[in-house]
Amino acid sequence: MVNLPKVLFWDVDFGKLDPKKNAHFIVTRVVQRGSLDDWFAIKNHYGLDTIKNILLQTRYLDKLTLHFFSIYFNIPKEQFRCYTFQQSSPELWNY
Repeated sequence: MVNLPKVLFWDVDFGKLDPKKNAHFIVTRVVQRGSLDDWFAIKNHYGLDTIKNILLQTRYLDKLTLHFFSIYFNIPKEQFRCYTFQQSSPELWNY
């Protein structure tokens, strides 16, 4: 198992998380809510190619995370699924 704090996964049974089966859930949770140490842990465990593929297929990333990984992986943000999905369902209230 990846060495991650249980606090990141407050809404699920941490003991039942399978690093292979739940890789998508674990990676997206860490990139959105984790610390730098958590990032290094998933990077060492999954590798950058796997993380990149997961993030390209993720349905939701907040704007800051999307822009960061667009620059980090040198991929236009338009290629991320969350960008096109986000554009097709705009927020109702934009404060």
